[in-house]
Amino acid sequence: MLGAERVIAIDRFDYRLRMAEEGGAETINYEEVDDVVQTLKDMTGNIGPDRCIDAVGMEAHGHGVIHMMDRIKQKARIETDRPYVLRQAIQACRKGGTVSVPGVYAGFDDKIPVGPFMNKGLTMKTGQTHMMRYMKPLLEKVQNGEIDPSFVVSHRVPIDEAPKMYKVFRDKQDKCTKVVLDPWAEVAKAA
Repeated sequence: MLGAERVIAIDRFDYRLRMAEEGGAETINYEEVDDVVQTLKDMTGNIGPDRCIDAVGMEAHGHGVIHMMDRIKQKARIETDRPYVLRQAIQACRKGGTVSVPGVYAGFDDKIPVGPFMNKGLTMKTGQTHMMRYMKPLLEKVQNGEIDPSFVVSHRVPIDEAPKMYKVFRDKQDKCTKVVLDPWAEVAKAA
């Protein structure tokens, strides 16, 4: 909607990668490549993406020595988060690009590549999405048929199943991507 020519989605779950592909994105399964940053550079003619989004934050997964160090520091309460994806976003983003961080971070982190961030002249945008600003125009686009976000909904359940579905979503069970709690589902069943 905002004019992106390419979208590259990175994940490790096949069902989420397929969903991204069905939405028009190119995909990378980070468990199947040696180096996500190099893979992104290879895909962009060694330039890097214009924009990189860390939508994961403190719960990021990865592999290798640095990721292992983050996990150990987190368990020892020396570091609060796992800034693995943030590091990759900074390293992969093109010169003059933007790194957006809507993923949640809780505290202090180390090994952030501040040198590349500064030397590339990157812009960083952070914070939780301002839903009050975007909700009305997005709902209007859905109502007018301009966008259809239903492809991300994997489960639609009555509201009394909310506790169960929080666990299903948290534990990534049953290929759960998004849950819609429908307060009228029980009423419809009874009628």
